Amino acid sequence: MTPPLARSGRFIAVVGPSGVGKDSVMEALCAKRPDLVRIRRVITRAEAAGGEDFEGITPALFAARAAGGDFALHWQAHGLFYGIPREAQKVLARGQDALANLSRGMLGRAARVFPELHVLHITARPEVLAERLAARGRESRAEIARRLARPAVAFPEGLRVTEIDNSGPLDRAVTAALAALYPERV
Repeated sequence: MTPPLARSGRFIAVVGPSGVGKDSVMEALCAKRPDLVRIRRVITRAEAAGGEDFEGITPALFAARAAGGDFALHWQAHGLFYGIPREAQKVLARGQDALANLSRGMLGRAARVFPELHVLHITARPEVLAERLAARGRESRAEIARRLARPAVAFPEGLRVTEIDNSGPLDRAVTAALAALYPERV
């Protein structure tokens, strides 16, 4: 008898506007699902800059690692380089699900790299986003208004996208995300 084929894990791309709470949702999902692996992005900024948990490296080292094939995906945005380490593919090959904060503009390429792609689109009402961005203190009110006025990039056709509203309590958003990602276990 032929043994059953091992299930490949899903790559869960977490996307959404700045200030929506992507990192909080990802952290809470991993706390509720210890088998879910959070992939740390590699970014060309100092780790002391704070925010998400990431590996900060220099642009020169990033270029060398990209040339050496260290990334499953990499891109440039907002003057920085971002990469998803190849480690993600090893996690998926073991049958585990992995999640990472991803640029919405990279979803088409991500779908080609990760055949089992599920997009978790985190949203929040505009007034909630404005309040959260103001609380960070990184941008002026005018910059926040411009950020919120930007049109959202459309999702590529054919992707499996789940939208989660994170305007209210975090546990409500996490419960909704778990129900969408693991309906048989909720």
